[in-house]
Amino acid sequence: MATINSAYRKLASGYLFPEINRRVRSWQERNPDKKVLRLGIGNTTEALPQAICEAMIEKVEELGKRETYTGYGDEQGDGYLRAALVEYYKKGGVSLEMDEVFVSDGAKSDAANIQTLFSIDSVVAVADPAYPVYVDSNVASGRSEGWDENLGMYKDLVYLSCTEENGFIPPLPSQKVDLIYLCNPNNPTGAVMSHEQVKRFIDYARKNKSVIIYDSAYSEYITEEGYPRSIYEIEGAKECAIEISSFSKFSGFTGVRLGWTVVPRSLVCEDSKPRELNRMWNRRQTTFFNGASNIAQKGGYAALSGEGYEQSRVLVAYYLENARLIREGLQRIGLTVYGGINSPYIWAKTPNGIDSWTFFDQLLDQCHVVVTPGGGFGPAGNQFVRVSAYNHRENVEEAMKMIQENLMI
Repeated sequence: MATINSAYRKLASGYLFPEINRRVRSWQERNPDKKVLRLGIGNTTEALPQAICEAMIEKVEELGKRETYTGYGDEQGDGYLRAALVEYYKKGGVSLEMDEVFVSDGAKSDAANIQTLFSIDSVVAVADPAYPVYVDSNVASGRSEGWDENLGMYKDLVYLSCTEENGFIPPLPSQKVDLIYLCNPNNPTGAVMSHEQVKRFIDYARKNKSVIIYDSAYSEYITEEGYPRSIYEIEGAKECAIEISSFSKFSGFTGVRLGWTVVPRSLVCEDSKPRELNRMWNRRQTTFFNGASNIAQKGGYAALSGEGYEQSRVLVAYYLENARLIREGLQRIGLTVYGGINSPYIWAKTPNGIDSWTFFDQLLDQCHVVVTPGGGFGPAGNQFVRVSAYNHRENVEEAMKMIQENLMI
């Protein structure tokens, strides 16, 4: 008889963002005449750059003609896009081969799927707080015995606590771990690790034959010097790190869906040889995946150079200006805030030590503003909320006005 994967029963409550939507819908039903200002989920709001739209329209028109129609492409990504990604990295001083780059339908699915390359008994370390998919995908795969209600975390996972005291930079694991999830710039805290701070993890991983799963989806938001946009800027990273990235927040592709993952030939873990993990991921993609949309790939190609790249940078600058307005607006009412400089996210400390879900409800009730409770990202986030810069400028300004005029601290 068929039986379920019981690891799913070990997932605590619902996924964070659907739970937020459920609470907001319930509030709106009770307050149908009130406008909700959403600064919660990191969903882009502005129009796609024109050059990218034109490229995708051109592809659609090609698909509408028999002589230029194309069906399945390469499961690893169309060659012209993979070559463009190699050039994109080259401009940042990183040398890659085309067969190390795999195009996907977004960073989230790759972040969940990549751990299938590794044994079920792998010990997993995550920054705390962390993007929920890193944790939940490993729990669903059976790497945890379930939720510890007393500690507010999953058993068997190693949490690298990011706090005010350490600048929200994860400490090295105090024990041997096999997989390490890092997000830089970090979602949700907005903190960004320097070359030296990332190098500590590379040195640790090489010494312990661990693998770093490095999410660089927000790398285009780095505005200051001294921070890597790719982990491969640092010597030794190709031996121990997989990098996952995305067009979602750089070029507004949250609904278009396009990302990529780099699995270097020289990557090794404790019982593998060079190129083995690269070949395994290639086998996984060619077996389970038919490739990203050829329309989206045409848009991604346009985003990597010329007008498409420049227009994407304008889009990033727009959201960073929103972040500045939020950061300064919250500071004016006396909240302690972090992030929002090299990241579209502001990490705001809750007033008077209240927990993040209580502050979420307070902001919704008093100001009609939706944020993301930090507790949904891990126990270290229990007294913080994440405020997203992804909204129209007029809504950001209105939200700050509502908070400044109505929030009772």
